[in-house]
Amino acid sequence: MKRPGIGICAGILLAMHAAMALPYPLDGYDETGIRRLEACRLANEGLVTGDRQPPGALLTTEQLTLQLTGVEQPLPPSADPAFNAQILELLGTQADRYSLVVLDLTDRDFPRYAEHRADERQNVGSVGKLVVALGLFQALADAWPDDIESRQAVLRDTAVTADRFSVSDHHTIRIFDVESRSLVRRPMQIGDVASLYEQLDWMLSVSSNSAASMVMREAMLLKQMGRDYPPSNLAIEQFFNTTPANELTHLFQSTFWEPVTRNGMDLDQIRQGSFFTAGGKKVVNGGGNSYATARSLLDMMIRMEQGRWVDPWSSLELKRMLYVTERRIRYASSPALNNAAVYSKSGSWWGCKEEEGFDCRPYHGNLRNYMNSVTIVEEDTGTVQLYYMVVLISNVLRENSAVTHQAMAGEIHRMIRQAHGLANEPPN
Repeated sequence: MKRPGIGICAGILLAMHAAMALPYPLDGYDETGIRRLEACRLANEGLVTGDRQPPGALLTTEQLTLQLTGVEQPLPPSADPAFNAQILELLGTQADRYSLVVLDLTDRDFPRYAEHRADERQNVGSVGKLVVALGLFQALADAWPDDIESRQAVLRDTAVTADRFSVSDHHTIRIFDVESRSLVRRPMQIGDVASLYEQLDWMLSVSSNSAASMVMREAMLLKQMGRDYPPSNLAIEQFFNTTPANELTHLFQSTFWEPVTRNGMDLDQIRQGSFFTAGGKKVVNGGGNSYATARSLLDMMIRMEQGRWVDPWSSLELKRMLYVTERRIRYASSPALNNAAVYSKSGSWWGCKEEEGFDCRPYHGNLRNYMNSVTIVEEDTGTVQLYYMVVLISNVLRENSAVTHQAMAGEIHRMIRQAHGLANEPPN
């Protein structure tokens, strides 16, 4: 298998835990072949044009570690009434438009937990791409249970050519040429070639729906073929053209639904029911709706940190991928988090109806205005190492939901700092 001749940009780097030392972070290109990371490393060094990352985004690959391996106490603990009251006050008069869970693990001996409408189901948009990643990594582990090197080789060396599954998407991908140091930003086009690692990165770092559907196609093929993966482009086309529709639906569900229950989660609480593109949906009917709850997403992050998201290697790979966003947006963009390492995925789905005097704009929907954020925050303050998880799901109509989540992130961070005796200083 050859690496494709196209690449990508964005990434990350810091020095947070003294016991830790750079991943898909800015130093991740040599290990993964994700060229977007090399573009971001060069941008951070001022060698190419591009945004520089905040201090908390500068950890190295070796510095990213799983924080809860070996933890035996049940998580989350029972909700803390005082903490819960703080959270409810934060949500204000529109609390019934929010679902929120906060798990503060700064003091591992005395974790604090707060929740509000934690079991309310909502379509969580691109946060569902975490379930797609779960399906891919489970298929890799099933094919090569004791061979991490082969799993990495499949991700790094498999060339994935965009086809009808990728059609269509407004999100732009980052195509970086390492030799010429040129960067192109545009939506994915049929014929674009990238490694499976890069498709996975595009899916999570810039939330490309086209890349998500390409990853889903590959996960289904890997589930079907096992160690005979990857097939040729011709074989891929023949497989999806000749396999009966009901068998493709069954394969979809065994690829993306079965791993949810195999990994100890409840399919009634979290599920990705279809492809992320119209093109993918035309070829494969997933057979269900997509949804999650705040509690189910927290459960997924806890399992990742415990090394129980498929297995320890897969768990760490996901955490690294969640650290390497193109840039911090929505919840993760709060200036209060500039010095913190942030592992995050967000998703939105908004829609409008006719309303006199109302201007329909992105993230301001008056019909629905779903915004969903899953975030882990780690910050070495010099005296205390803050460590907490937040899942925030909202449907506040007519308000800029991206700004709302950003503001909420700052308030929660200040709340966590105060709980551990830290002054709330302005961010650097």
